[in-house]
Amino acid sequence: MGIPEFSRRCSIIFKGKVNLASATTGVISYLQSRFRSFSSKQEAPELKEITDYLDHLKNYEKFGVPTGAGIDSEDGFDLGRMRRLMELLGNPQSKFKAVHIAGTKGKGSTAAFLSSMLRAEGYSVGCYTSPHIRSITERISLGRSAMPVSVNVLSCHFQRIKQVLDKALELENGCISHFEVFTAIAFSLFAEENVDIAVIEAGLGGARDATNIISSSELLASVITTVGAEHLAALGGSLESIALAKSGIIKYNCPVVLGGPFPPHIECIFHDKASLMSSPVVHVSGTENRSCVKSFSRLSGKPYQLCDIVIQAEKDNNLLIELVDVKLFMLGTHQLQNAATATCVALCLREKQGWRISDDSIRVGLESTYLLGRSQFLSSKEAAQLGMPGLTILLDGAHTEDSAKALMDTLRTAFSTARLILVVAMASDKDHLGFAKQLLSARDWKRLY
Repeated sequence: MGIPEFSRRCSIIFKGKVNLASATTGVISYLQSRFRSFSSKQEAPELKEITDYLDHLKNYEKFGVPTGAGIDSEDGFDLGRMRRLMELLGNPQSKFKAVHIAGTKGKGSTAAFLSSMLRAEGYSVGCYTSPHIRSITERISLGRSAMPVSVNVLSCHFQRIKQVLDKALELENGCISHFEVFTAIAFSLFAEENVDIAVIEAGLGGARDATNIISSSELLASVITTVGAEHLAALGGSLESIALAKSGIIKYNCPVVLGGPFPPHIECIFHDKASLMSSPVVHVSGTENRSCVKSFSRLSGKPYQLCDIVIQAEKDNNLLIELVDVKLFMLGTHQLQNAATATCVALCLREKQGWRISDDSIRVGLESTYLLGRSQFLSSKEAAQLGMPGLTILLDGAHTEDSAKALMDTLRTAFSTARLILVVAMASDKDHLGFAKQLLSARDWKRLY
């Protein structure tokens, strides 16, 4: 699978007394050795057949998405192709209930929070997200565990459906993408494992995304986390066109949860689509809802933020909860917003769809959520491997101007007096200037050379 996704878009932050030259050399050497190890080993040997199979397909994550591919027009991805593939597989997406999550930022974290809540309640959950960092197995979790699907389960399932995939590729003249095939594998696996519910993250946009084949009869809720200026060319060139693409996951008579906050003209796009679909709207960023970070601390060496999450959306069918002193190990106000969004989705499932989800399960789910590359602090042992024992080292996948701002806000709050060093790497198509401006915008930070 090549260099992990994290090597293409990451920020590394050091806190403490350290020589910049040695720190930079140390972390680069460490990352190079780790990435060489990842590249040489690639995936587990048992996954070689499936990874080889996928590597022969068009991979838009690696090579870029064509202009207009994510918009709902003749230039967009052919969703009919995905439907034909699923029909050959027996339409597995019709055999489980699902929550569908779209958004420029926050959709993966929101999916993780929600999945944790549902597992805490005892449900068997299928979670599908992208991209991955170290192994493609990270994109799928099954049952009551947050761990990636096992190599054996994924490999065996691929073997069982490979002939169908071969037939689909032949019928489509080879024009099925890496993401389409792996999405089909995930959905087929969810059906085979008889999950109670699937939490599905859209890949790009929404309307023409391969995940957008879930019908209104199986959809429990649509979720749109944020709208930002990423993948502009693929999604029509403006925030309005991006919002239109993401609104494509809103289905008839199914609740839609809006994270936000959104500019009024963007929110109107979602409201217009929801009205057209007769879909009730739940607002996470409504004035009646209150979420705040109260302090930062550590538990068993791991930093967390102590938060209150209060939802009082009485106009939205009495979605009510008051969670005080929640320990979130996903740091930052943006992650608090993702946690609040997931909480609103859980309440929506409980109050609007009749699912059993207790307040305790919501709390436990929030406090047990952790993701690689999202405010990930290296352990003391890993810091020592860099030759810098005693330092705090943070890895974060921020790679846009908005995510850089969120990262800086978090660090400014959690480490207000720390001496910091930043090592940044990202793909060539990212907004490097906008990202750098956000990194250097905090006047209380020292620039180190």
